[in-house]
This record gives sequence, structure tokens and C-alpha cells, in this order.
Amino acid sequence: MSEGRELEGLKSLGKKTEYKSDYAPEVLETFENRHQGNDYWVRFNCPEFTSLCPITGQPDFAEIRISYIPDIKMVESKSLKLYLFSFRNHGDFHEDCVNKIMKDLIALMDPKYIEVTGIFTPRGGISIYPYANYGRPGTKYETLAERRFEQHE
Repeated sequence: MSEGRELEGLKSLGKKTEYKSDYAPEVLETFENRHQGNDYWVRFNCPEFTSLCPITGQPDFAEIRISYIPDIKMVESKSLKLYLFSFRNHGDFHEDCVNKIMKDLIALMDPKYIEVTGIFTPRGGISIYPYANYGRPGTKYETLAERRFEQHE
């Protein structure tokens, strides 16, 4: 791990990976956005997301897409991977997973804007694609969230 990242307090980057056995928001880490004066998008795709159905215990598979406009803090990608993998043995409905992910990331880094989409594979002949978004209240990002929500397919 580079000395700069160590000084930022990052714990997982460059270390041996330890996977949590259940939902673990505490593994999320941030670092300072070096371009705070710019609005720009950061997008993560996790095509191997798994969780468990809270009723049957059967696995659910999805691609989770996270897009956000950072402010002061940004989520560190390895910690995000470990966090998303922590859902593997966690029982939650698809909509709950997407909303939990979004709310945890808002609490972690207070982004200007964020959206999370879950593209779950079909089970029982139907697929579910929950979408949640947030724009900082009282700013142009709140308007962006309203507009993107209205235009969402």
C-alpha cells in the first residue's frame, strides 16, 4: 500500500483480504476527493453480487450498479467490494438490499448525488430491478435526483 493511502487511514487496501460472513457496513472506508471543485461521476459495477432470500434462504444473484457525484469523501473500492460481498450470507429482499446500499453510502461519504440499481436475475420466472437515488436536499442535486427518478425506466 502506498504511504499516502496509509496516511489517509485506509485499512484494507494492500492487505490480505478478510471476508465477513454477514452484512458488514463497518468495512466501508473513505478517502479525500482530490477534485472537490469539480462535479464528476464515479461508477461501480458489481456483476457478482449475491444475497439470500429472507424467506427461502435461496441465493439471489444480481449486478449492482452504483453511480455518484462525490463531494469531500469518496468510497475506497476494495472496501466497497468487501461490503458488497458481505451480503452473500445476508437475507434481504432485493429492494431492501438496494436501499441499504444507498443509505450506507450516503451515511459514509455524504455525496452530492447517488443512485443504486440492482439488476437481479430471474427466480420463479420474474426478474426485479430496484432503483433508488438521492440528491442533497436544497441543492441542484436534489433537482437532478427528481429528474433522473422521473425519467427512470
